[in-house]
Amino acid sequence: MEWTRGRTIGRGSSATVPAATCHKSGEIIAVKSAELSRLDLLQREAKILSSLNSPYVVGYRGWEITKEPCGATTSNLLMEYAPYGTVAEAAAKNNGGGGGLDESLIVKYTRQILRGLEYLHSKGITHCDAKGSNVLIGKNGHAMIADFGCAKRVDSSEPIRGSPAFMSPEAARGEKQGKESDIWAVACTVIEMSTGSPPWTADYGDPVTVIYRVGYSGESPEIPRFLTEQAKDFLEKCLKREPEERWTARQLLNHPFVAKPPDAEPGPITGPTSNSPTSVVDQLFWRSVEEEEEDLDRSSRWASHEERIGRLKWAGFEGPTWDLECGDWATVRERLGHIVSR
Repeated sequence: MEWTRGRTIGRGSSATVPAATCHKSGEIIAVKSAELSRLDLLQREAKILSSLNSPYVVGYRGWEITKEPCGATTSNLLMEYAPYGTVAEAAAKNNGGGGGLDESLIVKYTRQILRGLEYLHSKGITHCDAKGSNVLIGKNGHAMIADFGCAKRVDSSEPIRGSPAFMSPEAARGEKQGKESDIWAVACTVIEMSTGSPPWTADYGDPVTVIYRVGYSGESPEIPRFLTEQAKDFLEKCLKREPEERWTARQLLNHPFVAKPPDAEPGPITGPTSNSPTSVVDQLFWRSVEEEEEDLDRSSRWASHEERIGRLKWAGFEGPTWDLECGDWATVRERLGHIVSR
């Protein structure tokens, strides 16, 4: 496929995501580009995405290696372009920046996220990094799950990856990361859509603290008091500490909170910046754990848990890494002639 690279709409430590225009069709697509040294990781993500076909999963458009005008060789994952950005951005911007979506939109997006996860789980795939910034709002106003850099087969022994604020207790302890972990992340995403911020942000300021709280304290994310009783019950079904006690995506689709007629579902939030492309894999809260390694030296309160936390597969210990796969993504958009980067 021949295409022309446009301006960058997302950037991470190891990859960029520009918008691009296809020569023949004129379709606008998103292209996740990385140096050739990152070929294996991007190719792995492309292999997973190319095997999927659901209106609730971002569309695959191709994978290729190109020679850039500057002489560099890059690997490129071509994907469907989502003009309305991410669910996380919509929640953060709503109500004049006060945060939080109307419950009608939360219900709609939650239902569609569950449909996407039900499809993935039926294919034997766990997303491992479900969160608002990895859920895109497509041109039809529907939510689509994106960014499969952390995804893996259910029976895979690959390292545990993901974003601390959305990790399940068993994943935070480095034990396992399966379908049940995605369900915990659904609840965290509903909280994010409700408040405009990821869980834990108000009380705990660094990923290490959250990893400990999630994995070892017995605590769960705080459920917003203003939610309806149906919403609270839905979240409780997702936030069971024991993985086997959590409802499945299929069961949750029958929960009264989301099992409502989809007639006249609300469309995407539009506003002054809605015509500006946004990141395919935006990161609203967590910085790369690599930038937080220095916090470990300052944290004497971890003495009794150092060894256990040290066994987690994340950067700074033995393994999850939030680089190309689950990296420090920043939204980059052009507004009034200026580039604004967060």
